[in-house]
Amino acid sequence: MNSTLIQQRTTVWPGIETKKSEQGTGTELLDAYRVVLFNDDVHTFDEVITQLIKAIRCSRSKAEKHTWEVHTRGKSIVFAGPISLCLQVSSTLEEISLRTEIQTI
Repeated sequence: MNSTLIQQRTTVWPGIETKKSEQGTGTELLDAYRVVLFNDDVHTFDEVITQLIKAIRCSRSKAEKHTWEVHTRGKSIVFAGPISLCLQVSSTLEEISLRTEIQTI
């Protein structure tokens, strides 16, 4: 199996820069995930908006758009990226018992 050394600086979240230095086949770069937020009848719009801002570090306007999509369509893809960040986002949303799912793209 051909192994390559990968070294790069990437910005994965606004204000968070990481330096990657991994030994591998390169397949880990193909992994792409997303966090889906589902509608419920428990939380208010303001609760969901506030938690989205905290979880994905977005503007209030973007959080409102996601919240409206969740309300009208039943779900919204609120984040996409590496599994480690998807787990963080999902965990933050679930702090107030919002229902999420991490899916592969």
